[in-house]
Amino acid sequence: MKLVNKLFIIGMIAGLILGGFFKLIEQTTGKKVYVLLMNIDYFPIVGDWTLSGGEEFVLHMIVSVALVFVIYFLFRKKDIHIKMAPYIIVNTLIGALLYLTTALSERTPEITDQSAFAYWLVGHMLYGFVVWLLIVVRIEKGKDHHENKQKS
Repeated sequence: MKLVNKLFIIGMIAGLILGGFFKLIEQTTGKKVYVLLMNIDYFPIVGDWTLSGGEEFVLHMIVSVALVFVIYFLFRKKDIHIKMAPYIIVNTLIGALLYLTTALSERTPEITDQSAFAYWLVGHMLYGFVVWLLIVVRIEKGKDHHENKQKS
């Protein structure tokens, strides 16, 4: 399977896991971390759109796929694309920065809500771990198998 297809699938799987994680957290704790994930209130023009839950989730998935491509190619250029820590660190930092958008919406957790912030960061750490794991298993291990097969 081509690299582009693999990265697309990795972005989809990781996005589904992140969305599911936040949905579960929100349903069990009442912390609006899933709402925050779907929130676009603060974007000019699109913030005024009225979107269904499914449409919001599609936007989330587009961002997830795009993020996987950007991070993978940046990390590959630096030759750190098979190391776990960069994926977790970068996605946790992205999550921390995105959490600041809670101040821009009435629907999301308060910016001072420490437990919501903790769930948010754990979710983004999980996302980074899943992306790394799938890249190593589906792309890098596949290269080894393909290379060994060609040598035989």
